Amino acid sequence: MFSKVLVANRGEIAVRVFRACEELGIRTVAVYSEADKHSGHVRYADEAYNVGPARAADSYLDQESILEAARKAGVDAIHPGYGFLAENAAFAAAVEESEFTWVGPAAAAMEALGEKTKARALMKEADVPVVPGTTEPVESSEEVKAVAEEYGYPVAIKAEGGGGGRGLKVVHDESAVEEQLETAKREGEAYFNNASVYVEKYLESPRHIEVQIIADHHGNVRHLGERDCSLQRRHQKVIEEAPSPALTDDMREQIGEAAKRGVEAAEYTNAGTVEFLVEEGAGDDDGNFYFMEVNTRIQVEHTVTEEITGLDIVKWQLRVAAGEELSFAQSDVEFDGHAIEFRINAEMADKQFAPATGGTAETYDPPGGIGVRMDDAIRQGDDLVTDYDSMIAKLIVSAGDRDECLARSERALAEFDISGFPTIIPFHRLMLTDEAFITGAHTTKYLDEELDRTRIAEAVEQWGDRTSATEDDDEDEEVTEREFTVEVNGKRFDVSLEERGAPPLPSGAGGASGRQTRPPQAQTTEEEDSGGYEGAGDTVTAEMQGTILSVEVTEGEEIQPGDVVCVLEAMKMENDITTERGGTVTEVTIAEGDSVDMGDVLVVIE
Repeated sequence: MFSKVLVANRGEIAVRVFRACEELGIRTVAVYSEADKHSGHVRYADEAYNVGPARAADSYLDQESILEAARKAGVDAIHPGYGFLAENAAFAAAVEESEFTWVGPAAAAMEALGEKTKARALMKEADVPVVPGTTEPVESSEEVKAVAEEYGYPVAIKAEGGGGGRGLKVVHDESAVEEQLETAKREGEAYFNNASVYVEKYLESPRHIEVQIIADHHGNVRHLGERDCSLQRRHQKVIEEAPSPALTDDMREQIGEAAKRGVEAAEYTNAGTVEFLVEEGAGDDDGNFYFMEVNTRIQVEHTVTEEITGLDIVKWQLRVAAGEELSFAQSDVEFDGHAIEFRINAEMADKQFAPATGGTAETYDPPGGIGVRMDDAIRQGDDLVTDYDSMIAKLIVSAGDRDECLARSERALAEFDISGFPTIIPFHRLMLTDEAFITGAHTTKYLDEELDRTRIAEAVEQWGDRTSATEDDDEDEEVTEREFTVEVNGKRFDVSLEERGAPPLPSGAGGASGRQTRPPQAQTTEEEDSGGYEGAGDTVTAEMQGTILSVEVTEGEEIQPGDVVCVLEAMKMENDITTERGGTVTEVTIAEGDSVDMGDVLVVIE
């Protein structure tokens, strides 16, 4: 077994891996950006190394900085967590060629499964059902139309390297084929550096079912059952559960064995997830299931599988990477009870799940009791880091059956006390009163197309955070406590300091990273910070770091208050950036595909 492991990630997943390492007697190493220097995963690790500024491309995605930190720390292995470099085959190859062990599947397997057409062809050969469509990239609109003629509209044009809805375009009739084909290619190039696309039949309202697998280097492959991840908004999961409330035992067995065949054919090792789309009617054995993709890493929702199997998947990742053989047979894997995971995102559910732009955890008091698990890296008093993903924690509830799990979830969410910034806890509490979710009848389209939005607003009004981010302080307070983190040779030490005879610090001081945050629809004038812009006119600035998906205005155009000027992708979410004031657009400083930082000028209006 390894003696020291670096986790090339942040937040709750880094802490999750650290905990598994600690129980195995492995020392832990964190990496962090400037934005994360006071974050929870840094506090938890035995050692921590700065890998760059806040921008992910200059820190968590900087492969050489990560490898250099590993060399400084003298680690044996690198665990990528999920997101960032976790599914980057080039980084996996770089680690494999280095003195470190890669805790994950081989780079060759990642590359084979990362390109969707190759993965589809491989699965087809392994007798795994795939959605009807092409197994080779398409180049022309005529090829798209041919698929539509065979299977009928709508069809989906998908980027080969896509995921999370990026590079996915649904075509409902022949007139839209050419435009959508070009758009899918362009997004594939912008997001995944791969303009290749393929076409398949579009399933209108499927369920999203995934199977957890683990495979060692000795030829052993096990599946750990399925998870239902159908409750999504804009292709992003919010609640996951195991087992699925919609599958029959017969389909459950079929889909598990199909996942095993697929990863065996790919000569896959370590943990991974085979994802499927299941047509409506599967609960009566009338529907079909189709392979969608393989996630070549640990996933956010691995926790629910752990709760119903009793297996620590992260520990098995580490054991497999160290060369150990799986000690259990497929027949030894038993499924006991039911588990549901609620993603605790710092988002405004009543504003189309727009991410919060700042705040401090004035109160952070998570629930407890039997069957309640918290995976987090945040503590009371921590500043919200808005540069990356909006998920701050995961609440996992388990019980003897689904009904008891739902009741326990209701109790746990009611106990969860968090203030200082918005979260989607009110949305989760709403779902526990929602008939479609309670009966397990929801599909991937339910949140985006069927749920009444006014119900979400009412839930936020009833259960949302009512505290101010800056409450009145006692001006006569004579003792102020401050906490600092001091770094010496890569090791972190927590230091407490009491200041006597001084007024209290304003909210957020003492542990803040020094970043400015802006409200939605941010406007600045010449007298305010405008991202270095020095011209005349009012400016619309970026609310957060992200990528420009589209520019909706042109120079010389007359616009009205509330008009969308561009769409900004941040934290896996698409955000409409609007203007508070009308006028004439005099300058557009951005283009599709540009990366922007918080405060950068996007559009100038006179």
